[in-house]
Amino acid sequence: MDERFTVGLIVENHHGVLNRIAGLYGKRCYNIDSLAVGETEDPRFSRMTIVSTGDAYTRCQTVKQLNKLQDVKLAMLLPEEQAISVEHLLIKMRTNGGGNAELASLINDYGGKIVDLGEHFLTADLTGGTEKIQEFITKCVPFGILELCRSGSLSLSRGTENVLSIEAFK
Repeated sequence: MDERFTVGLIVENHHGVLNRIAGLYGKRCYNIDSLAVGETEDPRFSRMTIVSTGDAYTRCQTVKQLNKLQDVKLAMLLPEEQAISVEHLLIKMRTNGGGNAELASLINDYGGKIVDLGEHFLTADLTGGTEKIQEFITKCVPFGILELCRSGSLSLSRGTENVLSIEAFK
């Protein structure tokens, strides 16, 4: 049965790494549903979070193949129940120019904040789990979405037992 799964990686921070990792997924006909990458506290390394869909065999093979890449220092599966995952959303919506209390209330209810406001639009900033972000977007459709930008999932393991850290590579 195909299920969403998350892989956390520590990779070398230089050109071509993302291309090689995306190529590995493409060659095996695996889809990347979500991708987030950023430099760690040590500029020589980046941390990636990749969300995909697949069965148990696909999950296992993905991690094995990623760990074989020269630029990948460590790749590990981050099981949903053992990880904390969030996404970031910027969304620009139409306003009616008058009172927008209903829209402001919706943003507030989801823990977001208004970061830009114009005569006929507002831009909100929201962070949360994938389901929360999707639910918020769905509720914004009737207001009129002008533009949105959604990050890939960011994930860390819970606790300190399975920490994906660069300490071992320094």
